[in-house]
Parts: sequence; C-alpha cells; structure tokens
Amino acid sequence: MIKRQKASIKSCIIHKVGNKFNGTKNAFSDAIVHFDEATYNLMLPYLLKPFVNVAESYRFHHHSDVGLNEINTYSEQLFKDDADFVDISKHIVTHLFEQSNSAQIKTGDVLICHFENVQYEDYFTDAIGIFKIENKTEFFQTYLEDNNYDILVQKGIQAKKVDKGCLILNTSDMEGKIVFSVDNNTYDTQYWIKSFLNIKYPDDSNQHTKNCIELCREFSKEVLQPNFGGREQSNFLAKTVDFFKENEIVNIDTFKEEVFDEEDHIQLFEDYKKSYETDNKVLIRNQFDVSEIALKKQKQKIKTEIKLDTNIQIKLDVDAPDASAEYLERGYDDEKKMHFYKVFFNDES
Repeated sequence: MIKRQKASIKSCIIHKVGNKFNGTKNAFSDAIVHFDEATYNLMLPYLLKPFVNVAESYRFHHHSDVGLNEINTYSEQLFKDDADFVDISKHIVTHLFEQSNSAQIKTGDVLICHFENVQYEDYFTDAIGIFKIENKTEFFQTYLEDNNYDILVQKGIQAKKVDKGCLILNTSDMEGKIVFSVDNNTYDTQYWIKSFLNIKYPDDSNQHTKNCIELCREFSKEVLQPNFGGREQSNFLAKTVDFFKENEIVNIDTFKEEVFDEEDHIQLFEDYKKSYETDNKVLIRNQFDVSEIALKKQKQKIKTEIKLDTNIQIKLDVDAPDASAEYLERGYDDEKKMHFYKVFFNDES
C-alpha cells in the first residue's frame, strides 16, 4: 500500500480507447492536461486513493523475458526525464486497444499520469498511473439563460472510484518493479491483469499466506462440510485463523498436528492439497512467514455460518476456535428423523 499525502501529478494526459472487435477507434490527445486548481485538488486523490488500502502488489511477467513486457518497457521509458510522455502514452493506449478481443470489453477514457513523491513503506518514489474510465454517470446541470434557470442532463465521471487502474512504482525488489492494480468492473479478469498488464503475484509472505488460507477455505467447503457438517467446517476455519494469528511462521506439518484431531482428516487434507495445487497451478509452501495484512484480508472472506434447510442459521465467531467444540453439539433425533444442533449458553442479548 502507498501513502499519498505528499504526492503530486507531474504530467497527465487523456486519450480514448476503442474496441477493435466492434470497430470503434482510439482517439488521441497531442498535449498534456493543464489542470486548474479545483480540478487538480479533486483529481489527485481520485486517482491515488484506490491504492491506499491495497495490500497485495504484483510484478511484471513475460513467458520468456520480462524485458519484453510492453507496460514494463513503457513505464521504464516514462520514468526517464527525456522521455516523450505524449508519444509513449499513445503506445500504451494502442497496446490496451490490441487486447480488446471481445465485444464485452468497454471503450473508455484512459488517463496516464506521472506522479512524484508517492510514499511506499518508508521512502518516496515516482510512479506511473494508468487508469481506464469505462462508466459515466448521468447528472443534472442547471444553467442561467435569459434571466431564467433551466436544467439539462449531462454525462460525466463520478469522482468516487476508478473502474480500472494500476500504479507502477519506480522501485524494484528481487522480483522486479512493484505494481499495484485495482479493477472494480471485473467483467473480464483476464483483460486487465493478464492481457494488458501481464502481471503476477510475487513469491512473498503475502502470497504464501493467501494461498494457504484459500486452500483451507476451499477444503472446508468441499470436503469437511459435505462429509462432516457445518460445525466441523466452522471449527476447522476458526482453528486455522487462530493458528495463523498465534504463529509468525507457518509450518504445514505443525499446522496439521494442531488443527486436526483425527488422523483421517489429515490424510483428507493432504490429498486435497495435492489436487488443489494441480488444479489451481499454485504451490503451497511447507514453511513461510505469516503476512498480517494478507491474514486480515483473508479472514474477512471466511464465513462460519451453518445454514440449515429449516431456514435457521447458526453463526460462529471465527476468533473463538474452541466455542463450537465446547458449546455446540450435533446429533440425530430418531423420532423426527432429523439432525439437530444443541447450543449451550448463559445469557442472550
């Protein structure tokens, strides 16, 4: 994530990108934007705010040589003081246009900006931002004519969130230049992330934590819940979160020993892990550092509700791993021929 308090816009240009699938063409500007004060003060936070809370970063990728990645190359050129900003920005829009291989990909305004003094961790750096505005909103505009006020409908950009955007920092680690991306119109996830930017997650603690918790969440949904019920599923998820909270380093063997009570459940987990890695083309590390940022984000996605076919839901606290084992019992009523849950408590509110 970044901080934008001292950031400024050095250069900005606006083009329009078409869609070669339906024959709409690009429209290019030949000069950068000169903002008035009011527009600038609204534009700067509008463009950078989406990245303030983005925890996960990406790195440029290419199947043979990352130096052949188009956006990686163009961003490198834009960071140079003698770069032809206008000309390179047109190349970026042309590259975006070439990825529009479907009728559902929308045309829109493309803003390309060179930012200065963007804070990343404890230092300041330049950044290149590429933003695509796909949706415009109707609004009322009042105006004065012949001493009378009238009203008309116009279309414009809402100054709330960008549809698609990336921020490329002029700083690198061992895996390459640091890139952030947002996409609020995920009608085609391949188009922006893979086709246009061609970026991937780095091999770091954020990604390892995310991969492992996603594995656990899918295992609980596809194996534990159908075979052992919602109580077992929720109990496993709560123990998983608790284990990640209590350990700075996750060792998968230790994790299995502490989270599972039954040996056959461990075997089910190991079998599922192998198929999950193959199907999703990911590698779950046997040992990795826990990312608190990734843990917090993944925890929000974990649902510990037991939904019953009698229109009753039991919601368990994911931060209380022992609660379901101690205060929730599952049984079967021979007379009603139905399963039941028994819940113990002292007070209700």
